[in-house]
Amino acid sequence: MTIGTTCRGKMSLLGLALALAGCAHSSSPIEAASGPEVGIEPGALRGIENSGIRSFKGIPYAAAPVGERRWKPPQRPASWTGVRDAREFGPACIQPPVPARSIYNDPPAATSEDCLSLNVWSPEDARRAPVIVWLHGGSLRIGASSLPLYDGNNYASRGVVFVSVNYRLGPLGWLAHEELSGESPAGISGNYGLLDQIAALEWVRDNIAAFGGDPANVTVMGESAGALSTTYLMVSPQARGLFGKAIIQSTNVRSFPELSQDDNRTPSAERIGAELLSDLGASDIAAARTLDAQDLTDRATAAGFIPQGTIDGVVLPRQLVDVFDSGDQARVPVIVGFNAHEFRPEGGPGPRMPSSLKEYEERIESIYGNLAPEFLRLYPAGEGADALLDAAGDGIFGWSGERIALSQRDLGLESYFYIFDHCYPAAERRDLCGFHASELPFSFGNLDAEALPDRWPVPDGTSDRAVSDAMLDYWTSFAASGNPHGEGLPDWQAYGSQQNYLRFVDTPVAGRDPRPGMFELHEAFSRRQRELGRSWGQAIGLAAEPEEPSTTRIKQ
Repeated sequence: MTIGTTCRGKMSLLGLALALAGCAHSSSPIEAASGPEVGIEPGALRGIENSGIRSFKGIPYAAAPVGERRWKPPQRPASWTGVRDAREFGPACIQPPVPARSIYNDPPAATSEDCLSLNVWSPEDARRAPVIVWLHGGSLRIGASSLPLYDGNNYASRGVVFVSVNYRLGPLGWLAHEELSGESPAGISGNYGLLDQIAALEWVRDNIAAFGGDPANVTVMGESAGALSTTYLMVSPQARGLFGKAIIQSTNVRSFPELSQDDNRTPSAERIGAELLSDLGASDIAAARTLDAQDLTDRATAAGFIPQGTIDGVVLPRQLVDVFDSGDQARVPVIVGFNAHEFRPEGGPGPRMPSSLKEYEERIESIYGNLAPEFLRLYPAGEGADALLDAAGDGIFGWSGERIALSQRDLGLESYFYIFDHCYPAAERRDLCGFHASELPFSFGNLDAEALPDRWPVPDGTSDRAVSDAMLDYWTSFAASGNPHGEGLPDWQAYGSQQNYLRFVDTPVAGRDPRPGMFELHEAFSRRQRELGRSWGQAIGLAAEPEEPSTTRIKQ
């Protein structure tokens, strides 16, 4: 992707300060009194050094996407003179509030439409160190690189240069519209958040050596929406050559809207965008560009807008499963996996519960047809809501992850599959063992309450730190070499023909065929859906944001 240069659009107070000396070279921001200094393409930065780890935060990798740059591909940031203070995080991207009852409620301190920044943690003595680029989760609707959970110190202390990225969210990042396609030389729209991520990877290629990182040894890592974004990057020709490995924690290869054609019984992305503008009372894109960013986002959320990738033939050339089927994805080794119980009653959106066992069986028979007996064998109605919750997690995240592992294997590449199944007393008391995103405190090593959302079950088990250390060591070994093996770690064999995998419980345990019959059932169902021209990967039906947690019991 070629990024153009522009100096149009609204500016924050910091942006105004940067522009006082003109567009091409901005005046010096307020300088930090002391700290490590690096020089990168746009100018010099001063950060913080603490216990041998250097951090530089709030670094702009693209110009503010405001005014006429709203719903445009990211543009190069303006350069500056003097030394820019990089001791504080930049604002998060505009997002709606998260319900206070949600275990994921951890709002960023500040938000702005001018949010395209990244953060770097590096060892003081880093020289051509492996690089991890982190893409946060949040349904492409919420989240920020600045959340305490994503602090990169524990990766930097293991010799990795760690980069975390903000990208546009909600309608500001993922809206497609016929007018926007008409503005584009390529005739496409949507995927602006994905283009932000590609621009961040280009920034890493061009600048990470200044922080001691190796631009030829980059791993992209993400969870949930960040894992989906990593999967998009594996599929996108625009991202080729920008990374050499991927760590994918709970992704989804379901069907996504085509740009201008209704397909898979799904309206086109442009039609979805036109309907949203109508709901917003905006007569055209010019009018929509004048709307307040927060108000636009809140109203789009209330209208049910789902931020997601658009199959536009260029950035995302085809449906993800079709790209993986044809072997046209990035040829990179992967770690990929999911959590044992992605959907839990308290864990946020989940499938709507049937009122009785009879309704459960009837629903499954109506959806799965001749596959229903196998479904009911794997997820018996007598196990109540747990069965349907686990079926949803397996059918979305488990199937998607194993499909990627298999596809990379078939290209002759190493793929390493895992299931996170570690539990601890605080999670067990609330029936939250292995819930969606529960691996994050462990994969980051940030287990303390201060790093977690207020309603998160804080790890309090005797083996928590050992599990976390193992995950960090596996992840960093993989980032360094493409192989997760490390001294003192249980052997983690590649997925291969025997479907090898690693289960994280109180210690990592190796096994084969993670859930016998699971992948085959959901693969057969998704293939049938595709042959019938129907959507796949979401057939059970997920409630967007239920007002109350799902019931844990189904009446006999």
